[in-house]
Amino acid sequence: MKNRKIGLISFLVGIFAIVGGCDPSGGSASNPVAPPDNPVAPPDGPTTPPDACTTALRVTCAQFAEAYLKASNTDASDLFGWSVALSGDTLAVGAVGEAGNATGGEANNSASGSGAVYVFTRSGTTWTQQAYLKASNTEASDNFGYSVALSGDTLAVGANGEDSNATGTSGSGQADNTANSSGAVYVFTRSGTTWSQQAYLKASNTDALDQFGWSVALSGDTLAVGANGEDSDTTGTANAGTTTSTNNTANNSGAVYVFTRGGGTWSQQAYLKASNTGGSDQFGYSVALSGDTLAVGAYQEESNVTGTANAGTTASTNNTASNSGAVYVFTRGGGTWSQQAYLKAS
Repeated sequence: MKNRKIGLISFLVGIFAIVGGCDPSGGSASNPVAPPDNPVAPPDGPTTPPDACTTALRVTCAQFAEAYLKASNTDASDLFGWSVALSGDTLAVGAVGEAGNATGGEANNSASGSGAVYVFTRSGTTWTQQAYLKASNTEASDNFGYSVALSGDTLAVGANGEDSNATGTSGSGQADNTANSSGAVYVFTRSGTTWSQQAYLKASNTDALDQFGWSVALSGDTLAVGANGEDSDTTGTANAGTTTSTNNTANNSGAVYVFTRGGGTWSQQAYLKASNTGGSDQFGYSVALSGDTLAVGAYQEESNVTGTANAGTTASTNNTASNSGAVYVFTRGGGTWSQQAYLKAS
């Protein structure tokens, strides 16, 4: 796994717009309110000044609630909080190091690093755990929960260390572990308060070390999945469903796969590559999706360009700024994705 800052999760649930926190004495912790030079007491005597929370937000400090969330089967090295996703009053938390083997209950730690996701819901100001989720083909070191995305009653979970050589959306071949760290994504849906797995998704060009599921983004019935270790030297977009490339001459160039859902069934809609694909660019390291717009990060892209290139596939092949990074914006029109912009820091 990449080194990441790991710790316990402590969520402040409520409105935190006051910089420095809330101080009942009359100001924020970093900006206390000084008394006037010549205070004038009202006829009935002095009054207590409103605290900063009341002044700025018209609520009192007592109305803030705090929640400290832990797994129902807390254990050392579970890495609870590795990933989080929030939608309304529902929170999903990934624990990539969790070791449950899925069939022996939460306390059976025989599948080290298989990973788990915990779903919490809020009622009023109280959070409770609603579900403990595992992959349908739980295996050690799969990293289930490495990435999570939540939209209403749909949850997508990436497992970048999953090893099956399956391809596509059929759900078959899950037990064939001949493609090390090829990666997979699992989609869960909620009915009432019950979560169930709806889909098991793989890349249409599954290969070892592609790490499909490194990143995920969900918007309604559209799901984007990053595979930052994908190796093809293709450029641009392929919108013909499962059309992809098996030319692995651009190591870790990366790719993004777009899936859509219709009638409860997921299918691959597009295979996206950078317009200036380069080895080690790691296109798909991060993804963000809103409606028909998708942003893809490639943090090791190396061009020395600055600013924005909005002319579709315009990009740079000048690789003189090592690991400078880039972001690519894609838009969808009538089911077809195309690159709209290539963005670099100013």
